[in-house]
Amino acid sequence: MTPPAPSAATPRTLRPPGALVIEIEGVTKLYKMGAETIHALRGVDLQIRRNEYLAIMGPSGSGKSTLMNMLGCLDTPTAGRYEFAGKNVAGMDDDELADIRNREIGFVFQSFNLLPRSDALHNVELPLIYGGIPAAERHERARTALENVGLGDRVHHRPNELSGGQRQRVAIARALVNRPSIILADEPTGALDSKTGIEIMALFEQLYAQGNTLIVVTHEEDVARHARRIVRLRDGLIESDETAS
Repeated sequence: MTPPAPSAATPRTLRPPGALVIEIEGVTKLYKMGAETIHALRGVDLQIRRNEYLAIMGPSGSGKSTLMNMLGCLDTPTAGRYEFAGKNVAGMDDDELADIRNREIGFVFQSFNLLPRSDALHNVELPLIYGGIPAAERHERARTALENVGLGDRVHHRPNELSGGQRQRVAIARALVNRPSIILADEPTGALDSKTGIEIMALFEQLYAQGNTLIVVTHEEDVARHARRIVRLRDGLIESDETAS
């Protein structure tokens, strides 16, 4: 599915970038596959600031998924430096990485990753449960997050009672509920039809206009053009880094 880039009728906010939130320097990632060594990343340098709207693109095997996992603290580099909000991620253990993921990063996945037997409210509450937030505050924050994505009247609906676009809105509300430093979206429109994809990208536009930091990983040029900066990878290296005028 390939929603079009914003038309002239769709205002494009361009916010000035803020403080540095991610800094990657000389990052490499090696994987062993039997006797073979795969060089997924080959010395990547990247800086991302608050209030940026960034797309990461690349063909299969470019290192795009590896970089996404690195940015999301789902993996650590073989070599190089990675700092998230001034913290050295490269040397963190699993518990420290899990804490960063829960508190600082809001994830949006192509497959939604919702609990099928739980209603929208409980699905959105999950990061707050892991963070030890009291029940009353969890309910209030989750309800507000759902209202902010236009689902205030669907809080007690389960995923199978929602459309694909509504399920992705629940996933976005869950990503927002912890007030993260960044929202990391992996092919956020990939499982949606064109009309619904356009609605989700319009919602991302609103989130960016409100000051959220967005990183969208996609293979779709039309999705990437919604961003204000596009980083393209090839063979484990950054091939280009373009900022919208």
